[in-house]
Amino acid sequence: MLHRSLTRARHVPAALYGLALLLLATLGLAAPAQAQLQLRIGGGAFQPMPIAVTDFSGDPNLGGLVSSVVTNDLRRSGYFLPLEKGRFPESPNFDAAPGFEKWRAAGVQGLVTGRVSRDGSGRLKVEFRLWDVTSGQQITGQQYGTDAANARRAGHLISDSVYTKITGLGPWFDSRIAFVDESGPKENRRKRLMVMDQDGANVRALTTGENAIVAPRYSPATQDIAFMAQATGHQPRVQVINLETGSRTAMGNFDSMSASPRFSPDGRRLVMSVQQGGNADIVTMDIASKAQHSITNGNAIDTSPTYSPDGGQIVFESDRGGSQQVYVMGADGSNPHRISFGEGSASQPAWSPRGDLIAFTRQRKGGFAICVMKPDGSGERVLTEGFHNEGPTFAPNGQYVLFFRDPGGQGGGKLYMVDITGKVEAPVPTPSYASDPTWSPLLSGK
Repeated sequence: MLHRSLTRARHVPAALYGLALLLLATLGLAAPAQAQLQLRIGGGAFQPMPIAVTDFSGDPNLGGLVSSVVTNDLRRSGYFLPLEKGRFPESPNFDAAPGFEKWRAAGVQGLVTGRVSRDGSGRLKVEFRLWDVTSGQQITGQQYGTDAANARRAGHLISDSVYTKITGLGPWFDSRIAFVDESGPKENRRKRLMVMDQDGANVRALTTGENAIVAPRYSPATQDIAFMAQATGHQPRVQVINLETGSRTAMGNFDSMSASPRFSPDGRRLVMSVQQGGNADIVTMDIASKAQHSITNGNAIDTSPTYSPDGGQIVFESDRGGSQQVYVMGADGSNPHRISFGEGSASQPAWSPRGDLIAFTRQRKGGFAICVMKPDGSGERVLTEGFHNEGPTFAPNGQYVLFFRDPGGQGGGKLYMVDITGKVEAPVPTPSYASDPTWSPLLSGK
């Protein structure tokens, strides 16, 4: 049964990301299951769901590529345990129901089958079905039309569909990560801005390394990344790079250092920290008009500001109480109040896209922990702790936190992600040492 065609609403520039995919139809083969696959995240008895992703039929090269992307995505999420190919009991026909008894005997609860084919012009049609092995019913199925160059993205979209259907959580696989790539000797590292798929594929350099890059942040609404750049002999200055054109714009006419830029939810404003003598105040800037407005003004160092998802509040770090702690205030600077307490200092706050949590770095007893707490400061939890963990940033669905870990010595940082239960932690591959990650919004829209 075919339903009406749908298109992805978010524009994705061909110059950097390739053409957006078209969701053609929803596939139906069996009646929808009454008791659908469900996975409860968290809790002491949590176990990943056993699932199998069969080799997609049709084009032998791209079919294998797409199925491997789906398998690796689901495995990296920590919520699924894909069955190894050597244990597959059959190679199911995509147009027929699988042999459910065989898959149940293999210990599988969910099964993904698929097909990749080409039309006369060479465009791909990527199809998949998700089966509930226990009930013997199809849970969902879709097909995507795209260019061959976007086969990996089709895999990420399938992963998102499977993940959201089973967990009830939002999608995140069809997204990208920008980060600072660090290469060369420890004393003279070249720091370039790079962007890649969330699984480490398709790495691209956005800057050449002539300026040191620090603290990049994606815009939630436009194809821009803000960051701090420092050229030899010049004050560090906030810049914005457009991902579609590659153009770079310096933001503000400050005589002193500007740092820690973050976009407003609508992408029309920046909030940043500007050094004023021995202090640092938080300043907002309208990107179009370049109009500036200071929203803190005191004897403290106020930095790392981040808007709440609704734009009504700003979380930031400040030493106004004697040590680095996390504060929240209105977007106009009203009612600043401290929300981090407990042992040690707290810094680098990041607001979840869901609005329910704030991630931050807590330093205590020589260690660095990535923590989360509610926006009122309650419910603080440690997600991961070690020698040097910094720079938290949330996945588009608010379920994972990306950060970097630097063990010290002559080595360098590496990227890791941890889920908000603290039960899943995994490295994120990068070409070299890496720091200061920022997660993009979904490329395919919502």
